[in-house]
Amino acid sequence: MRPAEGTVRLIPWNQHMSILSLFYGWAEGEELTTTVPFTYKQAVTAYGDQVRLQSVNLSKRRTSKPHVTIKYFEKDFEDTFLKGLGGLRPDGAEDALYQGRTTARNAAVGGYVLSSGLRRQEFTYMLECEVPPLPPRRTELPIWVPVPAGVTKGRKFRATWTTYDPLARLHQYLRLQRAVAVARSSWIPPAKWGSPLVVTESDEVGGRVDGERVLWAELTPLERRCLVRPDGGSMLLAVQSDGSPFRDWPTVFKRTSERIRDRFDPRFPHTSPHRCRHTFAIRTLEMLIGGYYAQLAKLVKDTDADAALALYLRKNDPVMILRDLLGHTSTLTTEVYLRRLDTTRIYREAYERAGHDHGLLVEAEHEADAEFDDFDEDDI
Repeated sequence: MRPAEGTVRLIPWNQHMSILSLFYGWAEGEELTTTVPFTYKQAVTAYGDQVRLQSVNLSKRRTSKPHVTIKYFEKDFEDTFLKGLGGLRPDGAEDALYQGRTTARNAAVGGYVLSSGLRRQEFTYMLECEVPPLPPRRTELPIWVPVPAGVTKGRKFRATWTTYDPLARLHQYLRLQRAVAVARSSWIPPAKWGSPLVVTESDEVGGRVDGERVLWAELTPLERRCLVRPDGGSMLLAVQSDGSPFRDWPTVFKRTSERIRDRFDPRFPHTSPHRCRHTFAIRTLEMLIGGYYAQLAKLVKDTDADAALALYLRKNDPVMILRDLLGHTSTLTTEVYLRRLDTTRIYREAYERAGHDHGLLVEAEHEADAEFDDFDEDDI
């Protein structure tokens, strides 16, 4: 099929140029040719403290940057998406046309992902016993979520956080719908996955697998999907109605967004699990920056001390906190990541909100008014 007239298929073109460039590079190295039909320039790239010089093929065509479209949910779309996962209409009423059977699971896991920023592999292969315990009383403080090294990117342990309400919904799913699904389940992993790994004496850290003590952090996703509860059913957090593990979250998110877009709001974005991670990042930054500027404004008003401000800025950098929550190796990665999100708005709104809350903007307006009160028309 030919592309529409006037369009340029940049990705295939660049792939072809890369292949030809490699071919001529090989031919030149083997002394089969003395000329190369490409023009190159030298470019300097920097990542952290590493600086490299690399050749850039000028025959390649530039493509648009990945930040040209919004990669996260606006707040109203976030709420609509969660209701859609739960089989509800945007107004919260039951959707009579929805025929899904796993709404409690989808809504509980979807809300947990939005509140914790877990990657798809991290929440898909999370075990039921790895879900953090629910605090005895409702709290506004974040609740830590350990992410075992076996499922993280780069196999490095990290911790993120969630909030009380999403965690409470997840525990309700564990107690009710999931408990029913795995009760007397006869599911065992298919032969192509490997032998069943029967778990006994499990806790949040590890358990006995085929009689031997194993730490969950050491298990890979391929091993985790073969774990079987002692009384039947998968050990993974999300299961199907027969107790088997559920892993196809991209399809769930895609179908939910398509249903919302087709029936309720044509502006609703295409959705993948990573959009939830981006949404977590932007919401967390809003929270951090909001508290950041609120405390900053309070210090300016109450103490007017530069030393106190400097100490606070060193100890409470939102980018460093977000770096740890997202599992980035450096703040540089987090800064590059944030450039693709709408961070300017967050800083502006937080600054204005904190200024009004502590009367700083009001005082500034009075001071500006006083300047104009002293204004003499003869000065024009």
